Amino acid sequence: MPITFRRSLLAQPRNSNTYARRRDFFIRGQRYSILPALSLDGILHLDVQDRPYTSVTFTQFIDTLLDNMNPFPQKNFVVVIVKWSVQ
Repeated sequence: MPITFRRSLLAQPRNSNTYARRRDFFIRGQRYSILPALSLDGILHLDVQDRPYTSVTFTQFIDTLLDNMNPFPQKNFVVVIVKWSVQ
């Protein structure tokens, strides 16, 4: 994954032309699709793609997630799917 540098004026001393530098791993203009599976104990499964999800890739995500699930009455036995669009 390429590393880019971005300028920030927040950490600069007064009357100074120096800039604070911070490494960024995401490139401007490139979009990512992030699909997490969360529980109260943490992240069960996480998938990041540089393309939108299709029914095939979503089904693959669910198949992989089900490997981390447990039968009733143990922890992590319920899956709740919420469509949340962030733009």
